[in-house]
Amino acid sequence: MKKLQVVEEERGELVIDATMHRLGRAASRIAKMLLEGRNVAVVNVEKAIITGEKRAILERYKFLISRRAFVSPKRGAVWYPRRPENLFRYTVYRMLPRHNKRWREALKRLKVYVGVPKELEEAEKTVIEDAVLKEPRSRSGRIIRYVTLGELSKELTGGRLTYG
Repeated sequence: MKKLQVVEEERGELVIDATMHRLGRAASRIAKMLLEGRNVAVVNVEKAIITGEKRAILERYKFLISRRAFVSPKRGAVWYPRRPENLFRYTVYRMLPRHNKRWREALKRLKVYVGVPKELEEAEKTVIEDAVLKEPRSRSGRIIRYVTLGELSKELTGGRLTYG
C-alpha cells in the first residue's frame, strides 16, 4: 500500500483501503477529495473502526435507528443505515456541504465496497495516514477500544448480516 501522495490510477480513480481507518477522520478526508473532483473507491469498509466503548457505540446507533419522525403520519420512522457500506457512505454524505449542487456531484464520484471487488484487486491501494489507528494505546497509556463497522452492522441487524 502506498501513501496518499501517490498519483491516481490510470482511469482517474483513487482506491483507498479502509482497514483500521477511523471512520470520522477517513470520511472527512474523503469528502474533501470528492469536493476537489477526484473519483474515490473505498474497499474493505467493514474493517473501518469507530473508537470508543462497544456498549456506548451500540447504544448511540440503536438510539439513532429507533428515532421517530413526527413529520409524516404514514411513515413514522427515520431511515438510518445498518450495512457497513451504507454506514460509511452516509458518514461521508453528512460531511459534504448541502444546499448547493456540489454535494450531489461529489457523492456520485464515491464508490464504497465491502471487501475488494475483482476489478479493483490489482489496483494500487492507498492509505490515509492520519486516519489509521497505528498504536493500540493512547499517549496516556490507556488502551484504545474500538468497534469495526462489520461488528456494528451485525449487532444492528441482529446477526442477519452476511457479506464477503
